[in-house]
Amino acid sequence: MFQTVLKEVVEGTEGGIASLLMDFEGISVDSYSKPDAPFDINTIGAEFSVVLKSIQRAAQMLEAGETAEVAIQAAKVTTLIRVLNENYFIAFSIRPDGNIGKARYMLRMKAPVLIKELA
Repeated sequence: MFQTVLKEVVEGTEGGIASLLMDFEGISVDSYSKPDAPFDINTIGAEFSVVLKSIQRAAQMLEAGETAEVAIQAAKVTTLIRVLNENYFIAFSIRPDGNIGKARYMLRMKAPVLIKELA
């Protein structure tokens, strides 16, 4: 079930490379990558889970509210992370020339489906 949703996100977005459902401890639940993906999405997720926890702590200390979404833009890839609940997040990597608006939309629309399946 998770694989289907993750594939829909990647294949339904221009420039999509890979997506991942992961817990905040860095353990992958499921992932999907295009065959020509230039990296391992599980490694990206594990590294960014540490960064995401730091961002959540900072938002808490600043009384900014719960972290909903984080974007990390690098020269070769942009990774969007959407927090699903207190235990899980979805990460989606897209090429720099990809449709970032559609990527954000896809994550927002698919989040409730993943949350329901995680319950």
